[in-house]
Parts: sequence; C-alpha cells; structure tokens
Amino acid sequence: MTVYEALEAYDQLKAQGIAVRVIDLYCVKPIDGAALSKQVQATGGALVTVEDHYPQGGLGEAVVTAIAESGAGARKVKRLAVDGMPHSGKPEELVDAFGISARHIIEAVRAIV
Repeated sequence: MTVYEALEAYDQLKAQGIAVRVIDLYCVKPIDGAALSKQVQATGGALVTVEDHYPQGGLGEAVVTAIAESGAGARKVKRLAVDGMPHSGKPEELVDAFGISARHIIEAVRAIV
C-alpha cells in the first residue's frame, strides 16, 4: 500500500521540480546495502523510508542498518511508519492518520532536501 503513496508523492514532487527515487523493497531479502547506498548517495544522502506497520523491527530499520553496514550512510533520514494503535476507517483516511500518505511523504522529503 505504501508504494502507491510513494508513487503519488513522486509524481507530485516531480511536478514541483524535486527529483526523488522510489524503491520498493517489500519482498527483497537480503537487502543489498551497497546497492541501496549508491542510490542514497545519488540523492545527496537523503533517505525517506515508509512502511505500513510499526517501525520497530520494520523495513526502515533494516534499510538503515544495511546501508550503515555497507560502510556508507545517509546524511539525513526520515522514517515514516505507523505510530499508533490501528483503528477502523477508510484506507485513505487511515494512511493519512498514521502519517504514511503521499502528503506525509512529500513533507518528509521537503524536510530533508
């Protein structure tokens, strides 16, 4: 679900002249820290991760660890993840309420570039 939000954010940011990359790592294991590091360095060291579950033990944590273990790192990192107890609602309402919508991704990108 978050990849669709990321792609929407990508389109909006591109229209505003802000270049970003979207990499869907949902089912990629092991994570290639060296390859990810190259992508992060190409963005000037800025990294935003987005996941539709709690941050502890999640994809964002795994990405940051893989990049660090590759000997590189990100200059600025924003990790977006669910930070509260899930509840009922329409998908678009929940994605926004938990801070992982395209709007939040755009805000995170702007905060670090």
